[in-house]
Amino acid sequence: MIARLSRLALLLLLPFALASCVLAPGKFVSTLRIDADRHFTFTYVGEVIALDLGDDMAKSLGDTPSTDSTDPTGADGGDGTPTLQPIVLQKDAPADGDDAKDAAKKKAAADAKNREIAAALSKEAGYRKVAYLGDGKFSIDYAISGTLDHAFLWPYNVDAELLFPFIAIELRANNTVRVKAPAFANDTGKSGTSMPGMDKASSQLDGVFTLDTNAEIVSQNNEDGAVTTAGRKTITWKATPLTKDAPTAVLRLAPGK
Repeated sequence: MIARLSRLALLLLLPFALASCVLAPGKFVSTLRIDADRHFTFTYVGEVIALDLGDDMAKSLGDTPSTDSTDPTGADGGDGTPTLQPIVLQKDAPADGDDAKDAAKKKAAADAKNREIAAALSKEAGYRKVAYLGDGKFSIDYAISGTLDHAFLWPYNVDAELLFPFIAIELRANNTVRVKAPAFANDTGKSGTSMPGMDKASSQLDGVFTLDTNAEIVSQNNEDGAVTTAGRKTITWKATPLTKDAPTAVLRLAPGK
């Protein structure tokens, strides 16, 4: 049952992964300053990696046998009823001699799409530098300031069709705000529905994320706690392939006007 549910979740996510771009952090330094008066500044400087999860998801579906199926190939749902899995996995197998050409075409198409993504991002406010370096890797310098009278997600770009923001700032009741940076951790293996291919990006995760605030810290998940200097508190998380828990904090802000 668990295996079938995992495959079903991947099937539902596959169309989005094929149509959209999934980005992941590489080497980076990122800061988030939130003041009690709701002013904030977020920065990210470093590498961003574009992932093509379509093939990984299809391979995962093919490699995961169904423990509920009476068909050893996993092509039926246990009662002889065909499932969606064969439909997703059906492809014309290329001849051996065509493999190199297909790989070259695929790489060229991926590079072209990534250059389009770089162009789309460069038009968005906050991007001081966007450079595509090749092999799915970008160099990003991003900084933006504003007022927390609404939620904030980054990266998010309609033209580039980006999925899975690195960081989310969510306004909550009682003048609190929750900060979570899911991309700054490697949660591969914590859930049976982890997105295939994300482990590739997680293996390159190498960064530092710092939260700086003069607001009340209601909760946070860094075991080293906050360091207080001149009335401001900083919490620093190190992001590596061994980091399992995403940086998370809840702050209490001054009442809004």
